[in-house]
Amino acid sequence: MDTSEPRYAEIARVMAASGDWITPWFEPGTPFWGKPPLSFWAQAFSIKSLGLTEFSIRLPSFLVTVALTILVYHAGIVIGDKRMAKWATLILSTMLLPMVSAGAVLTDPFFAFGVTLSMLAFVVAPLKPTWFWRYGFFVGIALGLLSKGPLAVVLVAIAIVPWLALQPDRRTRINVFPWLSGLFLIFALSLPWYIAAEIKTPGFLQYFIVGEHFLRFLDGGWNGDLYGTAHEKPLGRIWIEWLFASLPWGPLGLAVLLWSMIRSRRRTKLACFVKKPVVTFLIFWTLAAMVFFTFSANILWTYVLPSLPALALLLAQAATATCCVSTSRRTSYALIAAGSLVPAFSIAVGAIALVAPAQLKTEKELVMAAAQDLEAGKKLYFVGSRPFSARFYSRGQAELIPSSRLGSLLEAGQSALIAMPRSQAFDALRMSASSLKLIFQSKRYSLYDLTPMPEKHAQ
Repeated sequence: MDTSEPRYAEIARVMAASGDWITPWFEPGTPFWGKPPLSFWAQAFSIKSLGLTEFSIRLPSFLVTVALTILVYHAGIVIGDKRMAKWATLILSTMLLPMVSAGAVLTDPFFAFGVTLSMLAFVVAPLKPTWFWRYGFFVGIALGLLSKGPLAVVLVAIAIVPWLALQPDRRTRINVFPWLSGLFLIFALSLPWYIAAEIKTPGFLQYFIVGEHFLRFLDGGWNGDLYGTAHEKPLGRIWIEWLFASLPWGPLGLAVLLWSMIRSRRRTKLACFVKKPVVTFLIFWTLAAMVFFTFSANILWTYVLPSLPALALLLAQAATATCCVSTSRRTSYALIAAGSLVPAFSIAVGAIALVAPAQLKTEKELVMAAAQDLEAGKKLYFVGSRPFSARFYSRGQAELIPSSRLGSLLEAGQSALIAMPRSQAFDALRMSASSLKLIFQSKRYSLYDLTPMPEKHAQ
């Protein structure tokens, strides 16, 4: 569904078709400098392995989200116990944004996995210094650099640096990690692609580092975006996005927190709970993304995804430590009801997609209605605007023409398919020397079969 998902799906499709594994291409001749290629690599490889289908392109997001929940489960056992780990996995799996991200073509699941791996490794390695956790910190940063860029380092540092400053055993914790070989590992995994991308398409680093990481952050109405539009929001809106993304558990956790602060007995337990180093670590991690993006007006709700594994662990830790998770039937029913909300919502959306696909924000059905004519050689034109879903489902055949050129197209006397916004006037079409037949209507567009009238064409 438009806008982000088919845009990224089309980039992956072009990568798989062209065999260019260095530069993601927005469209032929236009490199995509907005994101590093990790998610596109995974999606293009899936297309190569399983064919070009919605399933194959979405599968990598699902697998990396499953891997993320596995990380949360195993880390939960180390920093808590198996009961806490199960609760953390359940909470994370039934939050709104993780559920959506697991089934969508986005870069965010890969970025969240990298940040989560680094953050969990940092807190788990001092307790369980295996090679996986000790080097996982550096691998996670490299994955973040290859999925969204330097933002991975920023989010990890925002959480870890102030937390370490509060820990008396900070030197012991730091010395667990192989910093020299770990930093070499980060550069070995991520730097070659950055160099190759700049060599192949000069200007990439200037746009990506300066534009995407500074101008986009500082300017809510940034006009330098080459691939879309700025997402201008009021400063601080990220906290509202976090509440929405973490449904139902984020608002529920806040409600329990407020209730605990009001009651004196609960307030004492809460104060003791918050003093635990692992709890303060999870709090810093939970807040890192929101604190950072509070000062940016150019945001999307997916930006909070890296903070949600920490929230899941924090809520699970709180529930098991303070005996909020009891065996009472009333509590069990309440938790089952809360955990069922997002899965029920997902099933409802899936049912709508099956029963009324034309009502969704996608031009899949419109392109399918034009499929036979496209195979026969007819051209498909979108007037004024061309959704990314039209590009993807037409395999790049859908062309864009401005409204000012519509008259020239009609006068050319050629047979074509024309998709126009439903809200747009069709006077130019009605006045043309052509036979116009409406063949399909989606939620946003009307598809017309444009056939020149023989007698007019002959004149």
